[in-house]
Amino acid sequence: MGEAELQPPLHGVTVIALEQAVAAPFATRQLADLGARVIKIERPGGGDFARDYDRSVKGLSSYFVWVNRGKESVVLDLKEETDRSLVDRFLARADVFVQNLGPGAAARLGLGSDVLRARHPRLITCDITGYGPDGPYRDKKAYDLLVQCEAGLLSVTGSADSPARPGISVADIAGGMYAYTGILTALYERERTGEGSAVSVSLLDALAEWMGHPYFAQAHGGEPVARSGARHPSISPYGHYRCGDGAQVFLSVQSDREWVALCERVLRRPALVRDPRFADNPSRRTHDDELTALMEGCFAQHSAEGVTALLDGAGIANARLRTIAEFADHPQLRARDRWRDFGSPAGVLRGLLPPVVTAGREAAMGAVPALGEHTAAIRAEFTETGEG
Repeated sequence: MGEAELQPPLHGVTVIALEQAVAAPFATRQLADLGARVIKIERPGGGDFARDYDRSVKGLSSYFVWVNRGKESVVLDLKEETDRSLVDRFLARADVFVQNLGPGAAARLGLGSDVLRARHPRLITCDITGYGPDGPYRDKKAYDLLVQCEAGLLSVTGSADSPARPGISVADIAGGMYAYTGILTALYERERTGEGSAVSVSLLDALAEWMGHPYFAQAHGGEPVARSGARHPSISPYGHYRCGDGAQVFLSVQSDREWVALCERVLRRPALVRDPRFADNPSRRTHDDELTALMEGCFAQHSAEGVTALLDGAGIANARLRTIAEFADHPQLRARDRWRDFGSPAGVLRGLLPPVVTAGREAAMGAVPALGEHTAAIRAEFTETGEG
């Protein structure tokens, strides 16, 4: 295997990131994992405000550790002429510029996509906003939970009595992943055309795409999608069921074939297959409460471990509800050697390899930077080399 084949896929790609919080940093961390050089510009006095969200990772922010691995941190005051001119030199040599500042902030700094694209035709710009560059919400501040509300996600998440925030930042993650894939697409297109492009992603648009199922179900079915806790709103049986030892198992039946297997081999009640209340999935969903009572009555004769064994034997998909601690020691992740060590200002940390596995390659998993750790070196590098 030659030297070129050993290089990571984005080796030689330089990304300038004027970013904060989660969405843009999550996108650029994916690029860093693929070997891109990501120069993260942070403000004087505190840097990316996500550094102060918490102190749970040996004194570091869990959010910041998660989405900033493998980057170089440079502290610049973009209102100062010297630092602003340094950014111009960055961009003259960069392939990608990513920003998710507040509405209009990048343009006020002279870093709007239209200006940069006119000056640097091969540059790919990526603007991540809350609600998009136009429309009545264009100047509205946006944070993850608030976008979830605007997208209708909380209306279908939680129990019947109360909406609930999902346990992760899904709007930020959705926006970050679409930005990441948009940038990769733009890099691929530039290989063919020689021209960069302007990529724009709004968190609302990203999460709205993920709301496709409840939208179509309500728009064409007529009935609002109800909040159903940990149960599936439109498939039955699909959710958690109590066993004889008080523990719960989660299971999912996705087809009539699986329904027959559940009745005959797990519940040991083959007559349920012909019961008109449970004849097909819409009928089972309508009578979900009755079906749950029947299933838990059967499961009461077994421990959760025993029910899991029966489900596995019948080919019924199932899972156990794990805590974060149990997830961190998941036997499947451990058996597949998915954990790696990486550096940080607080010492060695452990994290998961990125999900995409490419034969013969492994993600870079670079260190999390301290605030301004690379400022002096980057100033020297770009001062010496100028725009060439």
